[in-house]
Amino acid sequence: MSSGTVTLNRRDKLHLTRTGGFANVEMVFDGKTLTLLGKNTNLSTQVEAPGTIDQLVDVLRDKYHRPVPGADMLISDPYKELMPEVNDVKDLGAGVIHGIECDHLAFRTKEVDWQIWIAQGARPYPCRYVITSKKVTGYPQYTLDTWGWKTGAEVASDSFKLEIPAGVKKLPPDEVPELNDIPSLFTAKGAK
Repeated sequence: MSSGTVTLNRRDKLHLTRTGGFANVEMVFDGKTLTLLGKNTNLSTQVEAPGTIDQLVDVLRDKYHRPVPGADMLISDPYKELMPEVNDVKDLGAGVIHGIECDHLAFRTKEVDWQIWIAQGARPYPCRYVITSKKVTGYPQYTLDTWGWKTGAEVASDSFKLEIPAGVKKLPPDEVPELNDIPSLFTAKGAK
């Protein structure tokens, strides 16, 4: 289990922290360069990836084989990206997540099932997002809970800069170990 923070400035700025499980990382994207610091490993890397957050997610997944956990909630149009593969949808009614009444929806695709709880009321936001990987042994789930949701002027300012402390070893991007909450003993069905 991990926790963290995300500050997002649409189109091209991202500051993410993640602590717990197998990671203690900080990641900053300033629209040109992604800087990643593994605080528990004393390792860092930088990736030149000028463009948007959407493009960064694609580069990390496709070029470096490092998908960003919860990226579906970071991209500019989750509906456009998620819905084409959906083959079944269920409205599961209302539920309560961290004291917030939410609408609970479930979606099925060939490879994953996912559920989302959306806060009811004048300020809807995703309170919980659960992904079940059907092609991985044991059908692991990844759950992303959101609280403290802020928008606009409510969000603290962020420089989107990350200073790397002295003594941290810099790795080429393709040598960075996978930063995942699912241990490597879990493999895709049929993989050797």
